[in-house]
Amino acid sequence: MNPAAPALVASHVPAPPAPARAAGEALPWPRADWLGTHRGSLTVTDDFAILDDPVEQDSFTRSLAPEGEAESVLVVQGMYCAACADTVESVLQGQPGVQRAQVHAATRRLTLRWDPSRTRLSSLARALGDNGYRLLPMQHALSVSERLRETRQALWRLFVAGFCMMQVMMYAWPAYVTAPGEIPPDITQLLRWASWVISLPVVFFASGPFFASAWRDLRHGRVGMDTPVSIGILVTFLASSAATFDPTGPWGAEVWFDSLTMFVFFLLGGRYLEHKARDRTAGALDGLMNRLPEVCDRLKPEGGYESVSLRRLRVGDTVRVQAGQAFPADGELLDGLAMVDEALLTGESHPVSIQAGQGVVAGSFNLGGPVRVRIDRIGADTRFAQIVQLMERASTEKPRLAVLADRVAAPFLVLVLLAAAAAGFYWWQIDHTQALAVAVAVLIVTCPCALSLATPAAMLASAGALARRGVLVRRLQAFEALAGIDAVVFDKTGTLTHDQLALHKVTLREGASLSEAWALAGALAEGSLHPVSRMLAREARTQQPDLAPLAGHTERAGQGMQALRPDGSWVRLGSAAHCGLAPSVAADDRPAVHLSDANGWIASFVLQESLRDDAAAAVAALHALGVCTWLLSGDREAAARQVAQVVGVEHVIAGASPEQKLAEIAALQARGLKVAMVGDGLNDGPVLARADTSFALGQATPLAQSQSDFIVQSGHVMDVVNTLAQARATLRTVRQNLAWAAAYNVVSVPLALAGYMPPWLAGLGMAASSLLVIGNALRLARH
Repeated sequence: MNPAAPALVASHVPAPPAPARAAGEALPWPRADWLGTHRGSLTVTDDFAILDDPVEQDSFTRSLAPEGEAESVLVVQGMYCAACADTVESVLQGQPGVQRAQVHAATRRLTLRWDPSRTRLSSLARALGDNGYRLLPMQHALSVSERLRETRQALWRLFVAGFCMMQVMMYAWPAYVTAPGEIPPDITQLLRWASWVISLPVVFFASGPFFASAWRDLRHGRVGMDTPVSIGILVTFLASSAATFDPTGPWGAEVWFDSLTMFVFFLLGGRYLEHKARDRTAGALDGLMNRLPEVCDRLKPEGGYESVSLRRLRVGDTVRVQAGQAFPADGELLDGLAMVDEALLTGESHPVSIQAGQGVVAGSFNLGGPVRVRIDRIGADTRFAQIVQLMERASTEKPRLAVLADRVAAPFLVLVLLAAAAAGFYWWQIDHTQALAVAVAVLIVTCPCALSLATPAAMLASAGALARRGVLVRRLQAFEALAGIDAVVFDKTGTLTHDQLALHKVTLREGASLSEAWALAGALAEGSLHPVSRMLAREARTQQPDLAPLAGHTERAGQGMQALRPDGSWVRLGSAAHCGLAPSVAADDRPAVHLSDANGWIASFVLQESLRDDAAAAVAALHALGVCTWLLSGDREAAARQVAQVVGVEHVIAGASPEQKLAEIAALQARGLKVAMVGDGLNDGPVLARADTSFALGQATPLAQSQSDFIVQSGHVMDVVNTLAQARATLRTVRQNLAWAAAYNVVSVPLALAGYMPPWLAGLGMAASSLLVIGNALRLARH
């Protein structure tokens, strides 16, 4: 517990400011104190007031101005199935000040929009705690200790169920292999008593998650996925107990302790494997969002280093990053050289070399020795935080097919209960000893876990696989739209071409020296920060290391540079007008930078757009997939057609304004085409939003990223093709999962109703069905 945290007054009163803490003090997040047997009272006591600490909230909450609301992304612990997500949403939606609560069952992410003036996070967390759930910020919920605790608890329940199952099967085995009356009645009764005693831990401990989930749903007037399972376990145990205590009673002498312990073990085994598989499907997303260190070494004013929480860093601080650690914030490298792994942030698969004075990105790893970094941006201002926000939105979104499956699951569960009751009543008229087994089998075999997992498991597996390759998925629903596209529209500059010009050739006046031209051009270009000047300066250093001795550099914005030779004569680099030349365009309709002096023209440096290396291969791959391609550019007709011809794009629309681009996309859609737009510029925002699905390529502008469904950080055009292939594979897997879930119920339900499926086999079938769905989805992680 945290005694320094503010006490709760009322759920509608805003939280008072947290007490001041030392600069290096990190707030301890306490472990949950599960009351009673944890599932008996369904209450979690925690120091929820820590959620109200402003410094802590900065890591998982953002303000939504001007509405005055806040949006927090948290993790819900204690969820065991898809129905738990509906329960959590129902609890929170009924709280004052909550505008929206959305939970993703597969990742357990909660997106909560709330009004800080009407409620506090501690009050909302306490309301969930009263229902057996626990709210944690993502970086704490995904910590190693929390993962180990959850895994140990699940394994312990599985061990108890498995051990007791083996013992009960040992006591039940004689009844299966001997003739009636061969075992003395007193021995038979002794074996039943032993089975009853050993079944108690299975029912009251191992089955705790099923009962807890069912009770939560019933308290809210809902029928959850664990409700039929819990009824089946409880009815089987009570009927078997009645037969054990009174063999001549109305329930007869038949007991099902072996079936009871067996299907509990199978169910828990399936849940455990499902839990591990779910962690794998979202593993890449979790790895991206939880890769920052919790503490770092900050340089003290008097010298030396102190260990401080990441949330205590400020702009201007100097930190030391050890080898193998992630950089805690965006900053400038102060030491000579660092080898940095930026794979998850930029899609760059090889380590990059960063020199002193260059920037480093939060979340990238230092692969060399200890280095010092001066902090420039922290928290939400870092590029890492922006990427995390995109991934959080994707991991909390419910795809349309998943929402549809959840809607089908709710009425389906009611039908399951009615079918089980009808089957039990029917068989009671025929053989009341068989009626119970049939009803329980129907309850268990029809649990729609596989149906609810079919869509989110597949889409999360694909999102994780793409994240490992540097492609961020903003909306899981976009997989469905992308899989159905039949036209890809490319912007030109920055998409099929790099956003910087490259040198094509150099033309000289008669008698001029190439080395002298580079010496003059390089000396002039080094005085400018213009991208073309930077390119020419780099090229000049490789062509002519000894640059001309010029002085008095001046720059005319948008025109070019001018400087003086030692003899006082001027020399200029820039546009034709700046150099005193007649307006002209270089050969091949390409732009050029000119060099001149008092005697006239000296040289022209003809430029061209540099195509991305994989642009032509990507366009060819799209054609092979049956997708037609368009080039939609605001550039000149000749330049656009030249690029289209080189890379193989089929259709070209050039000289288009942003409004015309929007109209062209709408016209393609009116023709019945499903369009994917690929762009990166500020003027691409409207068309990225208008297209059926969209990609922001490379270091796109924030507006382009905010309007796109996929962000290709590497800038590789081929990643667009790979993402399309991944989306089609994802939809195939979703359809396979849904078909399997439906076929499983179509086959299993009649067998259970006919009495051919005992409860233990029903439990095995239900677990196997969920595992098959998860396993099929996991194949996408290797696609």
